[in-house]
Amino acid sequence: MSTAASDERSDQALLQAHVDGDAEAFGVLFARHRDRLWAVALRTMGNPEDAADGLQDAMIAAFRRAGSYRGEAAVTTWLHRVVVNACLDRIRSARIRRLEALPDDVEDRGTVVATAVRDDRPDEVAVDSERRRRVLDALATLPAEQRAALVLVDMEGYPVAEVARMLGCAEGTVKSRCSRGRTKLAGILADLQHPAGDPPHGNPPPDGPVQPSVRPRGPPAP
Repeated sequence: MSTAASDERSDQALLQAHVDGDAEAFGVLFARHRDRLWAVALRTMGNPEDAADGLQDAMIAAFRRAGSYRGEAAVTTWLHRVVVNACLDRIRSARIRRLEALPDDVEDRGTVVATAVRDDRPDEVAVDSERRRRVLDALATLPAEQRAALVLVDMEGYPVAEVARMLGCAEGTVKSRCSRGRTKLAGILADLQHPAGDPPHGNPPPDGPVQPSVRPRGPPAP
């Protein structure tokens, strides 16, 4: 049986094999990119339960619509677009719950949150966990469209032009959403950027990336 680790076919070859009837190809493709797709869903939805639902919706859509892929972008870009749009559909249909509790199994990769804990001292672990909660909670306050733009531009590193195509809007709209989202996050998380005893050296520019990036260590199995 093919696995994500042993299958040497390219993403595009796997997707085409799925379209051609290979029963295992899509599962291999999903397993290969599951961690990153799960991270996108979690950041967009704000809690693991809704992220799991959004990712499931996305994978069903990708499974069924694989024939629509035309190779104009990388397969990962196409998958990210499907995931973000599926999550936004859930948010817009008011099926998302307000974030009440945040998972402990998240990993900070951003620049807003302070440097990750470097040892196992309980006091530092507790502080780092609280920072992660603060970051995810702050993300949850953004309008869905702003959150999606920030996830794709600041956290996943896509160019603005590519994100505009993914979200079906103008480049200027993506820039505006990112700028507004960054400004709001910078205000909410100001104390994380400038901890007590470390005075700020001027305010960050409004268009500078704010990256409260979080990623789960254990995404749900397909």
